[in-house]
Amino acid sequence: MEVATGFRFFPTEEELVSFYLRNQLKGERQEMHLVIPVLNIYDVEPWELPQLAGGLCKGDTEQWFYFTPRQEKEARGGRPNRTTASGYWKATGSPSYVYSSDNRVIGMKKTMVFYKGKAPSGRKTKWKMNEYRAIEAIANPSAAATPKLRHEFSLCRVYVVSGSFRAFDRRPLEPVSRGTQLHDNRAATSSEKATMMEITSSSGTSHSEGDHSDPPEANEDDIWMIVNDLEEAPLG
Repeated sequence: MEVATGFRFFPTEEELVSFYLRNQLKGERQEMHLVIPVLNIYDVEPWELPQLAGGLCKGDTEQWFYFTPRQEKEARGGRPNRTTASGYWKATGSPSYVYSSDNRVIGMKKTMVFYKGKAPSGRKTKWKMNEYRAIEAIANPSAAATPKLRHEFSLCRVYVVSGSFRAFDRRPLEPVSRGTQLHDNRAATSSEKATMMEITSSSGTSHSEGDHSDPPEANEDDIWMIVNDLEEAPLG
């Protein structure tokens, strides 16, 4: 399919989670794969990923997107294997929430950096990735239910650090005085607030992290252990 000159696929984080990832989890809108294909990116070196981008995005030079299915090892309760033939992806910083335009929490984001060589002495490269997971909508907003992460698919945004500031993510423009709101537009319960504070306290509040610097590095894949209080949604 031929696209107009100047076309760029540059969605917001809200669009990535609330539209693209949620529709992938539902098995709907297969035409999305023209811009976000399904691919186990951990089987491929990062510099090979641009050639495997969606048909409408192969000419992009800034960022590329992929739906990554959950690995069998992870489904059995183990850690995902993020090692390629030449290196490995290493988590950096702390997980953060993805917000909607009206300040509702709709997903989680983890940032990773690719290192060439063997852990833990690999050489850091300029390849980075944001891994997004959706938070399951709660059927009964009035119930004090714990938010649930969906694990069947994650949405990965791969890019090369360019040194330019890019306001890609969305954060509340000011503190939410009425209490953090979840994806179902209800106020968070006290236990949910405690979970959110635990996740975000180490990284502070940021309106946009951009691509020009790296936050303190975390310990390998232990980052997702921080969010174990978010129950896993059942399949189907």
